[in-house]
Amino acid sequence: MAKLQQSVYILFFITLVFAGLYFAAPFLIPITLAGIFSMVFIRLCNWLENNGIKRGWASLLCVLLFILAVALIVSLLYWQLGSLTENLDQMKSRLSTMVVDLRNWINQKLDINGRQQKEIIKAGSGSTGNLLASFASGVMGVAVNTILVLVYMYLSLYYRSHIKKFILQLVPDTEEHKASVIVHESGKVAQHYLSGLAAMIGVLWVLYGIGFSLVGVQSAIFFAVLCGLLEIIPFVGNLTGTCLTLLAVIGQGGDSKMLIGVLVVYGLVQFLQTYILEPLIVGEQVNINPLFTILSIVLAEFIWGVAGMILAIPIFGIIKIICDRIPELKPYGFLLGPENPKVKSENWFSKLIKSKKS
Repeated sequence: MAKLQQSVYILFFITLVFAGLYFAAPFLIPITLAGIFSMVFIRLCNWLENNGIKRGWASLLCVLLFILAVALIVSLLYWQLGSLTENLDQMKSRLSTMVVDLRNWINQKLDINGRQQKEIIKAGSGSTGNLLASFASGVMGVAVNTILVLVYMYLSLYYRSHIKKFILQLVPDTEEHKASVIVHESGKVAQHYLSGLAAMIGVLWVLYGIGFSLVGVQSAIFFAVLCGLLEIIPFVGNLTGTCLTLLAVIGQGGDSKMLIGVLVVYGLVQFLQTYILEPLIVGEQVNINPLFTILSIVLAEFIWGVAGMILAIPIFGIIKIICDRIPELKPYGFLLGPENPKVKSENWFSKLIKSKKS
């Protein structure tokens, strides 16, 4: 009875936590993104400090390196977008023709004329002024949150020792070593997962680029980079990238063979990613079973939207580490883990990083 009562209290506490996360999302999302990203740069920041660079400058260099990496990706997309815009007018005309044909089909089959279709679209989308206002507000929100993430990231790196000491002061002296291990392993989960994910995205760029080029997709590198980047959103991202590529192929006047070719490339890349790339590069650093991986992504999307989907896997990996090392929470760690847990082994990417550092 006591265990049942304790479980009810824990579930009630978890419910309150998720409710707080939902209502405090605008405040917590930038902080969480900055915290996860800063974990990736902790080793680099330590290496810079060990080589005589002060912590403030080392933290700033890590943030600048992060900005440079994002800027290079955006520049690559912008460069390839230039070749895409050359055929934009032609794609617009083809898509407009397809829309007209679709409207005629709806008129013939469903007896809904053009005026009624326009009224339905207008009622669903709202006025143009509201759409423009929403778009401007969204752009401003992204800009402000980007600045906040960079500032929080710098401060997280600069005050990481202070934050760790604060966490250790929250636990009794007898539990200080266990808490230190939890903090250390939580950081390693984010480091290994995100660094492995970045390496895998780079490989996907090459695979998609070769595949789309062989199929004959115009601006193949642009869509390869786009499909690779969308992999940061689990499950949904790869489907979204492929659908956008198919839509572009249709707009470019591609025939059925090209469409089938894009789908074949997508299937082959997904096969290689699932059975070769993920085990070799990402490994089993986030040891969560598939059921709760999907549930965590769905729950995170409900609470924090797209940002939650990106953060779901590393966050739940950290939660599992915490549950595994606290006796009262071990059943929840067992529930999150796989049915037949394997001993974690370092993937080749982590070993390569370590060998370079040594």
